[in-house]
Amino acid sequence: MALGEIRFCPQCGIRTELQERFGELRPVCPNCGWIHFDDPKVAAAVLVVDDTGRVLLTRRVNPPHQGSWTLPAGFVNAGEDPARAAARECLEETGLVVEITGLLDVIAGKEHDRGADFIIVYSARVTGGRLQAGDDADRAAFFDPNALPPLAFEATRRALLRLAG
Repeated sequence: MALGEIRFCPQCGIRTELQERFGELRPVCPNCGWIHFDDPKVAAAVLVVDDTGRVLLTRRVNPPHQGSWTLPAGFVNAGEDPARAAARECLEETGLVVEITGLLDVIAGKEHDRGADFIIVYSARVTGGRLQAGDDADRAAFFDPNALPPLAFEATRRALLRLAG
């Protein structure tokens, strides 16, 4: 959220003012003292490798990077376990039911304006379902790690480096 987007206090409705608090300019209510803190966006992804060593990717249907490929991933909802979010996103985007088998990485760094501040990447294995693109993916497929399609995000590249390591 941009610094000036919080114009009114959600507690008392008074117009906020930008004031330095805790080392940063933040919207502050001059009436009740409420301070706005931006919460980071968190996404969760799965790295699924099949029995032949191929990795599961989805092709983005929306900008940014429309038409490029990425791991099945999406935002974690408030109160949602990130591992469950990763499995949910995989099912929504690929039609595959997965079991989370481990935590691979936590990647910090927002790659675009609407992106996540943190991406939690899990390893997973397929336990059911049928491969079929859905939600915000128009294709889902397994790829040989040495013959990958154009990738959308640095976080995807970083997670895929775990295969080589």
